[in-house]
Amino acid sequence: MTALINFVSCGVLWLGLGLKLRDLIGHRSDPFLRTITALLALASLCFLFGSPPTVGAVNRISGIPNLAAPLTYAVITAYGASSLVLVVYWRDGTRGRRTARLWIISYAVIVTAIGVLFALGTTPVERRTDFDTYYARTPYISAMIVLYLVAHLIAVSITCLWSLRWAMGRTVHGWVQASLLALAIGTLMGAGFSITKLTSVIALWSGNNLNFLSTRLSPGFAGLGAFLTVVAVLLPFLGHHLTRWWHELRLYRQLAPLDRLLKGFLKRRALRLRRPLSPSVWVTWRQTSINNGLAALQDYFNRDLYGQTLERELDATGDRPAAETVALATTIAAAALSENAGRPTPGWTGQPVLLDPHHMELHTLVRISAALAASERVMPLRARGDSAAKSRA
Repeated sequence: MTALINFVSCGVLWLGLGLKLRDLIGHRSDPFLRTITALLALASLCFLFGSPPTVGAVNRISGIPNLAAPLTYAVITAYGASSLVLVVYWRDGTRGRRTARLWIISYAVIVTAIGVLFALGTTPVERRTDFDTYYARTPYISAMIVLYLVAHLIAVSITCLWSLRWAMGRTVHGWVQASLLALAIGTLMGAGFSITKLTSVIALWSGNNLNFLSTRLSPGFAGLGAFLTVVAVLLPFLGHHLTRWWHELRLYRQLAPLDRLLKGFLKRRALRLRRPLSPSVWVTWRQTSINNGLAALQDYFNRDLYGQTLERELDATGDRPAAETVALATTIAAAALSENAGRPTPGWTGQPVLLDPHHMELHTLVRISAALAASERVMPLRARGDSAAKSRA
């Protein structure tokens, strides 16, 4: 079960790492992106080296019993430092270089100490899943275990507090705030990993056996922490795209009433473009189709109907932009009705105010489409147009 949790966590982290590597290639000098990449890489190595099959492979290839333990501890310690450095760069930008450098140097010393303590100690019996508790009372090795756990606990605790305090402030909102909260919870889970490990070690020192905390409970904290770390790192990136996609979908749906009104006309005149496969350009596709239809339909626009509708709406609401939108929607609906019924053009080739079928702005089309869907004066014309189109078909 431990191996499965480790490999799944490692895979999730590699997925996040792959997404961020593309950004890093184009912005290699960005310390924030470099730290994110290092964080994801180190976190994935924590789970890879901590998996029992990997532990056995490292020990067997090196010929040194339990060499995988200090390697894993060094990576866990470096991961804790990278989470601290991430928040420093995220909060302070390049101004945080000095603070980040101090943390990096401090944890580099700790990583070196882990290697020295392992070299001084003796671990003849290979332990793939319970190294911490098995050697908790061995000289030098016990110090190494406590050193990496305390260093990791300090790093993730400070990261959690910084992230939470920053997220609760008034300087960040939206996806960035959600990302900081996810990072705070993820590092809190990381603290749970260290605390359960330390508790089991201290219990052994006092003659009690709480090994299950280290072997069963701590991997769950570590796996959940890794998942939330990936979410925190990728949330601003994914949130930006989700927001943009949602905005595009809303625009696409808002243009639907106008698109439906012109659908039959576009098909008969062979003006309907083939819808592209990528949803990211569906709004552009629909806007282009509508503009093509309006350009071909302009001979059916009725100046008198436009003027009468505009005057009536102005008298009723006093809102000129809204009145012009309703007048445009009414004129377009009447033109579509005339064309669907096969009636001759009204003999006017001019264009109403604000209506340039070749360069209609998207926001103008959205307003006209909304008027088609909501205006009581336009709806009867739409209904008659739909009936005429069906009869003609």
